[in-house]
Amino acid sequence: MTGNIWLALAILFEVVATSLLKASDGFSKLLPSSLVVLGYGLAFYCLSQSLRTIDVGIAYAIWCGAGIVLITAIAWIAFDQRLDVWSLTAIGLILTGTIMLNLRGLAT
Repeated sequence: MTGNIWLALAILFEVVATSLLKASDGFSKLLPSSLVVLGYGLAFYCLSQSLRTIDVGIAYAIWCGAGIVLITAIAWIAFDQRLDVWSLTAIGLILTGTIMLNLRGLAT
């Protein structure tokens, strides 16, 4: 698999694990807590595999940026989190930075 596929999987597992944190109820519920631990373990494994071909700074920035945007979208849809103009602007800047990093990778 390519580094980009490993990175996409890392983002997916991290987003699933983070989304389940609320359901774990402070790690007091066994199944969601177990899935959180498994999800983060898989996320870090996949991230480590992506670092074979992607620079660590670029991979981590993309991982964090994409994770923030996706988690915020999930929280808005699933947990009725309200987003104000400041939140949307900040998320837009994160998304812009993530896209710019991906475009930089295509140029090198």
